[in-house]
Amino acid sequence: MNTIILHGLGQTPEDWKTVREQLEKRNSKDTVFCPDMTEWIGKSQLCYDRLYAGLETYCGQIGGTFHLCGLSLGGILALQYSAAHPERVKSLIVIGTQYKMPKALLRLQNGIFRLLPDSGFQNMGFGKKQVIQLSKSMMDLDLTGNLKQITCPTLILCGEKDWLNWPASRRLEKAIPHANAERILHAGHEVNKENADDAGEKMRKFLETV
Repeated sequence: MNTIILHGLGQTPEDWKTVREQLEKRNSKDTVFCPDMTEWIGKSQLCYDRLYAGLETYCGQIGGTFHLCGLSLGGILALQYSAAHPERVKSLIVIGTQYKMPKALLRLQNGIFRLLPDSGFQNMGFGKKQVIQLSKSMMDLDLTGNLKQITCPTLILCGEKDWLNWPASRRLEKAIPHANAERILHAGHEVNKENADDAGEKMRKFLETV
């Protein structure tokens, strides 16, 4: 069965190479997709709704049922899609993911972004203006009411040093009917970079049970 991984803001599909290789060992017939989400927007004005529309289109092209995984921004998109299309998502993995945006943090983040030079955004896939636009578009995002619509087995992962997102991970565990939360040792927010072996192993074992 196909698996779709949605990377976080500032990441690329290449950042998931080690994890993808581990997951593909499960079955030679399994395919792990990690789309470049920046291609869904191009040079258009960036906002969350456009990213989500891009995900809808992409999943429509894949067809059938699949496992869905997302980190951070990718995790938020995965949560929303899984709630909207429970018949298509065989299992869900979210990593370091919020489901209700912390407005104070977003405002602080945008303030910092405005002070940074444009060159500081070169590795994020989007330009400075686009990143600020995206952050603003997510200010009122709240998926609390969607969570009980996620009916598939769900694994919630969070780096042990990702203190900001662990409380949200525990709340997700309680709100999603068939969810379990675990921590990735020796990792912060980007577990796929900081402890890819452990993250990939936990994901692989979970997918083998569903």
